[in-house]
This record gives sequence, structure tokens and C-alpha cells, in this order.
Amino acid sequence: MQPNPTLDQLQVLVAVADAGSFSAAGRKLNRAQSVVSYAIGNLETQLGLKLFEREGTREAALTAEGKAMVADARRMMNVLSDIRSRAEGLKQGLEAELSIAVDVATPSPVLTAVLAAFEAEFPSVALRLNVGALGAVWEQLLTRGVDLSIGGQPVAISDDLVAERIGDASMIPMAAPDHPLATYKGRVPLSVVREHFQLVISDVSQMTKGKDFGVFAYRTWRMTDMSTKYNLILSGLGWGGLPAWMIIDDVLAGRLAVLDLEPYPVRPYEIYAFHRADALPGPAGRWLLERFKLELPRVRATLPDAFLRTLPDG
Repeated sequence: MQPNPTLDQLQVLVAVADAGSFSAAGRKLNRAQSVVSYAIGNLETQLGLKLFEREGTREAALTAEGKAMVADARRMMNVLSDIRSRAEGLKQGLEAELSIAVDVATPSPVLTAVLAAFEAEFPSVALRLNVGALGAVWEQLLTRGVDLSIGGQPVAISDDLVAERIGDASMIPMAAPDHPLATYKGRVPLSVVREHFQLVISDVSQMTKGKDFGVFAYRTWRMTDMSTKYNLILSGLGWGGLPAWMIIDDVLAGRLAVLDLEPYPVRPYEIYAFHRADALPGPAGRWLLERFKLELPRVRATLPDAFLRTLPDG
């Protein structure tokens, strides 16, 4: 059984392929040409493959087999680079993994932008993302299920958690255009609002047990998923508050209507980052929070004027 190729041999293979000749690869690697040729010869022997054409040309021309092996060698070099980056990060206190819980009302475009930038900045840090509603993001922190949480304004939050405001968003009462609350003439009084099914995000944790937020109807349907709530409102099966970022296109296209409700005006809500008091965020976690602070204002700044004019107070 032949020994496996070494990482050094694979590095030499990639260097020759990139440089175009054994002598150029030697200069790149600061090695004699004979050493480079010897490494490639040994690799060919171990693999039982001819990797370069050496006859009739001064260039190191890859064979078909050589091209396939170079692609594999590059992947191995990338893995090695990731290992080195991870090791350097760990020596500097960088987290090996970061786990976060995000409230369902957190603007999705912001979350996407933050995570895309995070992947580019910390490619060696594994990320685990949990999505929940209301107290679920706090509960996961308290039980040490996650390192950080992103969510709404704290309600009777534990002293074991630290809250840091990172931005704002808006919740808007919505219904289908033909819903009775949408066709009502003038501002809808509480007595009328109470008579129509309200769709409400529900908290499966014990953090807000017995508490309701912005619930005015006698009859409610409750769910933990914002997308389900959105689809039910869009289909006409009730009314409820939806984040502004989620419904701009639907309002402008006439698929959803902004409601003018006396008990439920357009509501700005603050977004916070939470961490445990006994576990400060590491470099990656701290960077993530600062990136949220940067991205959240951009959502509010890009709300179209045509959409803002549909708001009761706009």
C-alpha cells in the first residue's frame, strides 16, 4: 500500500500548476528546481498517475489526470488555510462557535445582511441560529442554550441578563383590502376592533406567561411564526400587526391595507441585544452586535415615500 500524499507535495503540485514551470514554482517556494521535480516525481509514483507532460515542452503542462488532482489539492489547501485561521482565532480568544436566538419580528433583510457580512469576516466561526418569539429568546439565554439573543423590549427581564439597545423597527396593523376593518370609514374604535379575529404571535416560553401585548379582540388565533401570521392576514382570515419591512410591497400593490385603529396605532418598537451577565460576548459576538447597529437604521431609512403616505400618521 502506497503512502498517502503529504500536504507539502500537494502544495508543490499547486505551485507548479499556478507558476507554469518547475523552475518558477521553485522560485515561488524558495526551493531548488530539483527539489520541486523530486516532490512531483514522488507524488506521481504514490498516486500511480502522470501529472505533467515533460516531453517536447519547456512548460509544465498538466495532464488530464493532473488537472483533476490539482482541483483536489486546492480543496485540501483551502481546508488547511481554514484550520490555520481557526487556530489563530482561538489563540486570540475568537469563538469557535457562536449561537444566537433571534425574535421573529427582527427585520429579515437586516438579519440576512448581518449574517452575510459575518460569514465574510469570520469564516472559521461556526454559527447556530434559533428563531423564536418574545420571551423564547431570553429563555434560551438564561438556560445557556445560546450565547446572544436579538429581540424586543425586555419585560421584567432577569438580572442575569444584560440588554443593549441596537435599533428600532415598526409594527403596523394590517388586513386584507376587503376586510371589514379595512373598509371601515374613518378611524376604527375599540368597540369595533374587538369584534374581529386578531392574529397574534404567541410566546411558548414561561417568560411572559399571562401577559398579552397589543391584543384587543375578544377572539384570537395564536401562532409562533411570523410568516404564518402574514399569510393568514394576506388571505383575509383576520387582522394583526406586521413588521413594516415585511409588507411594503403588498401595501403598494394593494394586496394588504394599513388599518387606522383607535387602540392600535402604528407602533415603533425597540430592538435589543441580550447576553448573560456572566458571559461577555467574544470578538465575533461583539462584532455581530455592532453590525446589527449599523444595518438596522438602513431599513427605516429606505422605506418608500409611497408606503409612508399609507400610514395613518404619515
